[in-house]
Amino acid sequence: MEFGHIPVLLPETLEGLAIRPDGIYVDGTVGGAGHSREIALRLNENGLLIGLDRDPDAVAAASARLAGLPAKVMHCNYSQMREALDSLGVELVDGVLLDLGVSSHQLDTAGRGFSYQLDAPLDMRMSQEGESAYDVVNTWDERELIRILREYGEERFAPRIASAIVRARENAPIATTGALAELVREAVPQKFRREKNPCKKTFQAVRIAVNDEFGHLRRGLEAAFACLRPGGRLAVITFHSLEDRIVKQQFAQWCTGCTCPPDFPQCVCGKKPLGHPVVRGPVTAGEEELQRNRRSHSAKLRLIERS
Repeated sequence: MEFGHIPVLLPETLEGLAIRPDGIYVDGTVGGAGHSREIALRLNENGLLIGLDRDPDAVAAASARLAGLPAKVMHCNYSQMREALDSLGVELVDGVLLDLGVSSHQLDTAGRGFSYQLDAPLDMRMSQEGESAYDVVNTWDERELIRILREYGEERFAPRIASAIVRARENAPIATTGALAELVREAVPQKFRREKNPCKKTFQAVRIAVNDEFGHLRRGLEAAFACLRPGGRLAVITFHSLEDRIVKQQFAQWCTGCTCPPDFPQCVCGKKPLGHPVVRGPVTAGEEELQRNRRSHSAKLRLIERS
């Protein structure tokens, strides 16, 4: 399947990054190059767009779509941004974009095993390497399954679902997305099965665990901010409350200056803010985008400028 991608909050992201024609920009989650191509089109021969992605399918697709433009695509996780820039001889950049979460291509390609709506082998690996969803579901102990369902999926029925998984795998491995989805549906009380698809939270939790998404996000935010030159901007698009909370808290930390007790007559800590928000709070999609792109409904864009 072609690696398609409709970029979310595109005009807002381009405006927020304040792109200079001769600037250097990093798209840490290049995906289908929807955002990257528009950034690269705004650069001259002295500018450069560097696209990173851990998914080899994305790297191949983005390389093709950015051909002929001032762009370079690399196969690595955005948490390795410093190493990637060092390999290119780039010290600091003018802007970084992180468009988080799973891509439409990954969800819609049955063989990738991300979707509870398409029956396929359990996989969910963005990098197509390492431990898979099959390994998590079939080898992690019940306590760990409960933990990830609660922490990464905010699943109220985590103990029931984890118990059902452990019982089922004693008879045979849970090998497909369809099998896991059916287990979840049966584990959830019947009156809740009529609400939003009861599988969504479990699949989200397993996917986040498989890809260590929150670990990479925390490391990636630090790496991205450290790579910005003064006045450079970091734009992050999130799609659920858990990752948005991580971004919000990290941005607030960078924007905090003096930490002296409020009753001190003057500052003695000398701490200065490392950055400041470009806009207050998150930017969300307008009505037109909400109607034409379903992924935009949960999208939030946060922007920070390095001091």
